[in-house]
Amino acid sequence: MSKKWRAFLSNYPHGWALLYFPIYLIWFIWLESRANEPYYIIHTFLDDYIPFCEYFIIPYFLWFVYIAVVYVWLFFKDKDHFYQYSAFLYIGMTLFLLVSTVYPNGHLLRPLEFERDNIFIEMVCFLYGADTSTNILPSIHVFNSIAAHMAIMHTPALAAKKWTVRCSRILYVSIILSTMFLKQHSCMDVILGITLGYGVNHLVYHTDSLIKAHDLVRKLVGKDGDFSSTFSRKVHRPAKDAEI
Repeated sequence: MSKKWRAFLSNYPHGWALLYFPIYLIWFIWLESRANEPYYIIHTFLDDYIPFCEYFIIPYFLWFVYIAVVYVWLFFKDKDHFYQYSAFLYIGMTLFLLVSTVYPNGHLLRPLEFERDNIFIEMVCFLYGADTSTNILPSIHVFNSIAAHMAIMHTPALAAKKWTVRCSRILYVSIILSTMFLKQHSCMDVILGITLGYGVNHLVYHTDSLIKAHDLVRKLVGKDGDFSSTFSRKVHRPAKDAEI
């Protein structure tokens, strides 16, 4: 296995970025294991006005495909923009883990029974059984959807394809709405997810903060530290304001 991994890295030296996911999954599984422990209830008055709609399960599940397809495409087709997308995702996902660790949270919005019985309800039941209603603040579904759309908008090869941009725009908005109509998230989770998403978008695509942070870390680990001296330049490429 180690030989295969070394061979993979020799062909795709940016493959080291994949190592984040095992760390994230282990941490997230641990957070989910605390579902029966006390947590802060997230709720706003707006939640009470949003009806449950099982049909939003389709865009909700498409989120997994959406995030992965953009990630894989950039990994193999555009290394520099892959670095930017990875930085975008990892910043928000790490902040989510930290918030959930120090501020256990959840909601009580899920319906106790359903008025209809169809395949979409069955899919919702599967979702409810697989995912607890804890660790919801901010919404990673919302944040990562914004990250994927912004990656498309800032990657010339993808932004030039009108239908790719249009489909991405429809999908990421639908995913954001699905989190509320499926009662997976409170409006508060969504608002904070959007705020975080657009904040990190500015950080990654429109400032040199990542370069400064990278250079600071290099100084801390020493000039001889194997820390990819060109990484920050690949992450940060000045970008024009992209149409959302």
